[in-house]
Amino acid sequence: MSEAARILVVDDERSMREFLAILLGREGYAVEIAADRAGAEGALAAAPYDLVITDLKLPDGTGLDVLGAARQQDPDAQVVVITAFGTAESAVEAMKAGAYDYLTKPFKADEIRLTVTKALERTALVRENRQLRRRLEAVEAGGEILGRSPRMQELFRLLERVASTGVTVLVQGESGTGKELVARRLHALSGRDGPFVAVNCAAIPEGLIESELFGHVRGAFTGATADKPGLFEEASGGTLFLDEVGELPLHLQPKLLRALQEGRIKRVGGTREIPVDVRIVSATNRDLAGAVGEGRFREDLYYRLNVVALEIPPLRDRREDIPLLALHFLQKYAKAFDRPLKGFTREALDRLEAYRFPGNVRELENLVERAAALETGEFVTCDSLPPAVCTQAPAGGDILPPIPSEGLDLEGLLTAVERRYLEQALDRTRGNKTEAAKLLGVSFRSLRYRLERLGMK
Repeated sequence: MSEAARILVVDDERSMREFLAILLGREGYAVEIAADRAGAEGALAAAPYDLVITDLKLPDGTGLDVLGAARQQDPDAQVVVITAFGTAESAVEAMKAGAYDYLTKPFKADEIRLTVTKALERTALVRENRQLRRRLEAVEAGGEILGRSPRMQELFRLLERVASTGVTVLVQGESGTGKELVARRLHALSGRDGPFVAVNCAAIPEGLIESELFGHVRGAFTGATADKPGLFEEASGGTLFLDEVGELPLHLQPKLLRALQEGRIKRVGGTREIPVDVRIVSATNRDLAGAVGEGRFREDLYYRLNVVALEIPPLRDRREDIPLLALHFLQKYAKAFDRPLKGFTREALDRLEAYRFPGNVRELENLVERAAALETGEFVTCDSLPPAVCTQAPAGGDILPPIPSEGLDLEGLLTAVERRYLEQALDRTRGNKTEAAKLLGVSFRSLRYRLERLGMK
């Protein structure tokens, strides 16, 4: 906690009140005291406290009454119950009522110090996760796409501006960034009454994709025993989402272009033109402009699809969104698995924020699903995270492993590191070598030489 933690000590014994006030005051805490239940409730009503330490037996009530009053004022504040007449039954009763811990007098100074430290850590953890949940609720109110980072906020603003226009939109981003979620959000804001229909162009065999998109008539090919409408007709009045549009066969691209320009299609084997009212949103994780230059994608179709481009940044470039997304997924899987999960420890969040996430948001969701299945407590700890996340070097730490006793192959290691950064640069720039060279701070000629030397043409 950035400011001195506030602690309320409640005990009818003056010596105990003064002992705890002096002990905890020397630890840097702001301590207030009360001698009975009425005094405690008055203090709680007047100011917030991070921790309450209360005797179980008071002249005008019990420590459980104080516990209830403290929780009513601040559900996140922790309460430690102390007593000179400890029994198993009273301890169980206190813990069931929500006490953080139960101590029997006399206790050692080190014992109370440790208990206070742990209780205040719990208070900070609960408050941090509660604040994160509030931010999450505020963001979720705007739709399923989550993000508070400047780049995501700019994406949301552009999305809302173009949603109702009906223009074709090209959503670009690495695998796992949430391109389909953006497309669904566009459809939701468009005001179109028809359905949202999604198709992964890379998942359909080349010989079937034309029939899948445009439909076919009976007898058009072997097995075509009846007329079948395609996805364009299914999406009429709504949105057709073409995921991985860069994988469309070259021979099919002119037919898609005509459908976009004319608003009409022909089924495979048919002669009749069918009017369709479809808004096209496409997505790719490839460099379509580069594919146009290499003759693998039609230039006219590229410009027809790319009237407005929406770029989703990779998760590593918006790390401030990781806690928000992680809690969103944790709530989802805590409910699915019926687990009492409330959030993450500070160390677990730090590790998540430091991780590179090559699989982007999809990898984060899978990682949190795993943690939700393994975690036995209320907060996800590093023990429930994958080794790749929890054993990484902390931010600012030494990222190089020590030299093993048997020595190492320095040239081989440097070559592996060079290859990895070249792959990352090409991946981030979607194969654009000019941009990759800029990203790595080398000339285009140097990049080309390195790629040739490592057999990465």
